[in-house]
Amino acid sequence: MSIQWFPGHMHLTRKAITERVKEIDVVIEMLDARLPGSSANPLLAELTAGRPTLKVVNKQDMADPVRTALWLDHYNAQPRTRAIALDASHTAPARAIIAACHELAPNRGGMVKPMRVLICGIPNVGKSTLINTLMGRRSAKTGDEAGITRNEQRIALADDFYLYDTPGMLWPRIVVPESGYNLAASGAVGRNAYDEQEVALELLSRLKAAYAAQLDARYKLGLLPEAIASLPDEELMEAIARKRGAIASGGAVNWQKAAELVIADFRSNAIGRVTLETPGEFTQWLATGQQADAERLARKKERSIKPAKPRKR
Repeated sequence: MSIQWFPGHMHLTRKAITERVKEIDVVIEMLDARLPGSSANPLLAELTAGRPTLKVVNKQDMADPVRTALWLDHYNAQPRTRAIALDASHTAPARAIIAACHELAPNRGGMVKPMRVLICGIPNVGKSTLINTLMGRRSAKTGDEAGITRNEQRIALADDFYLYDTPGMLWPRIVVPESGYNLAASGAVGRNAYDEQEVALELLSRLKAAYAAQLDARYKLGLLPEAIASLPDEELMEAIARKRGAIASGGAVNWQKAAELVIADFRSNAIGRVTLETPGEFTQWLATGQQADAERLARKKERSIKPAKPRKR
């Protein structure tokens, strides 16, 4: 399944970032701690012209802390990059953002050279919640659906610290299939861009491999973790459906209801603290996806230059 979503307002966001970055000192990219690699926008480095970057691994309270630590190490090892983890609803960790920006741009600050920061992220990653926390009031709209923020906002966090907020933006082509599923499971893309049943099956495939015990605790399956991990995805979802009453008339499984239930439980953290990918896994997915995309482009180019067959007379 191909998950692609690039509505018109995201083209406008891309244009706005390109214009705004000319006067920006630090770029903040917010990531979902449950899928840090998949929620990183591959277009951002191109659009932000190599500016120092702060990776804010958000929703850490919903993610596996061991895997979050791996992701922080991964990003902190990159040049001109800092990474911190936080839960955007908590004030104390959020304030660390200002200090981290000054570390990345130590020559900025004061009324003569105020810090200018651009904050970016995919839809539904928690930017608005973070901004409200930093401001101490509801200054930005929040919600659990993609595409809440539609216009750029300038916010003064201090007399010499300006934060520019932009609408959430995905990218035109998701070349990593695993990322597409993870983004859909998290709510980063609109519901019309994916099939819930396929996404739920892929989600269960990820969860059973690393969090089988948590699945048993949530759904009372009565199986050992190794037995859950070895179940085919469809059988696992059927077992969950029967435990949770997602049954149609005649005793058949209501697959749509079961899929929506599993996705909702992931988004609400009912399954517990989970992370769908490690840096090593995502690096491998990315390499495979880029290779497949390069081959696709090569085939497309070959077709475009292939000489036309002579017309019969």
